[in-house]
Amino acid sequence: MLTVVEVPQWQGSLSPTAPRLVEGAARLAAMVPDARHVRVDTGAGLAETADRVRRALPEDGFVVTVGGDCGVELEPVAAALRRHGDRLNLVWFDAHGDMNSPATSPSGAFHGMILRTLQGEGPPDLVPSPALRPDQIALAGTRRLDPAEADYIERAGIGGLSTIDENAVLYIHVDLDVLDGITSVGYPEPDGLSATALTEAIAGLAARHEIVGLGITEYAPSDPKDEELLRRLVPELVRLCGPASR
Repeated sequence: MLTVVEVPQWQGSLSPTAPRLVEGAARLAAMVPDARHVRVDTGAGLAETADRVRRALPEDGFVVTVGGDCGVELEPVAAALRRHGDRLNLVWFDAHGDMNSPATSPSGAFHGMILRTLQGEGPPDLVPSPALRPDQIALAGTRRLDPAEADYIERAGIGGLSTIDENAVLYIHVDLDVLDGITSVGYPEPDGLSATALTEAIAGLAARHEIVGLGITEYAPSDPKDEELLRRLVPELVRLCGPASR
């Protein structure tokens, strides 16, 4: 069974457009075809929302998590790690590294710390157990890093798609700012991937690995052209990653 879990969390972002992520999550959920739909209301804080997501995740079947900011990935990735252990690799398609810690973050925004938190270094009430090892992470489309993030990535030895273990199962995260030219995101960056390049990369991964989860985040609707693009892109990503592809 295919389930889409909609998490309209925006509080992890400090972008002026962050409140639009609520509408973005609803629109992304509606783009996932033939799916059971679960909407998780946000709580009083990020930890409460994470707890609600954890309790809402289904025990089986393929889950597409839509946000909301990138912080909505905390519990879906943690659940995949508990289920698959050392075999899990997390593929992070994102213009940004999301690798700051609370001590290094320039803004204090959680969506810029989510990937470091998944490795065990983050706000104490949000750190999952177990945590990912750096060698279970592959970055893709990343082109804007804070200096502390770049230092950490180098020290930890985090690489790209070529570093994925051949026997790994994959959770794929897509922050829509990985795309070139999209403006309906909080922090657009130039020189991103085309929609074609993104789908080709994910198709290649799906041909070699089992995909065990998919997250699509950071849609803050503002441009009808972006909406038109996503209405084509989102179902294709789900098709490539979901159970019907296997």
